[in-house]
Parts: sequence; structure tokens; C-alpha cells
Amino acid sequence: MPMYEYHCEPCEHSFETLVRGSNDVPYCPKCKGTALVKQFSVPAAARGASVQAGPLPMAPQGGGCGAPWCGTGGCGMG
Repeated sequence: MPMYEYHCEPCEHSFETLVRGSNDVPYCPKCKGTALVKQFSVPAAARGASVQAGPLPMAPQGGGCGAPWCGTGGCGMG
């Protein structure tokens, strides 16, 4: 179940919520409104104790996964 971040336009409240399926309509926990804007967020990554601390792997500058076909519509990551 994905966790999404939203911003409620009427009451200016930002929050996170689980979205269980396509029929699950998120609402603001403060005002119960549904006039929400989905926010861009960076996903979290779990790290075990055996993994050295350091930067997380990121896509190369310009976006994409770096595969030769990425950006041509053949990428299975999107």
C-alpha cells in the first residue's frame, strides 16, 4: 500500500496517508475536505546494519534509469 503526501487547499494542511486502492479517496484529517493536491515526495529506502552509510543511488542527471532504452517509451520502470 503506497503512502502519499497531500496538501489540502481549503485549510492549508499538509499530511501523509495510505491509499489502499483506486476506490480509496483520500481526505484531509483536519477539515475532512477532498480538494487535495498530491505533493512530490522522495521515497524512503530501508538500510540494514550491514550496509555502509553513504548516499543513496540516484538516477543520472537528466532523469531516467540510465538504461539505453530509457526515455524512448520502452522503460519498464515508469
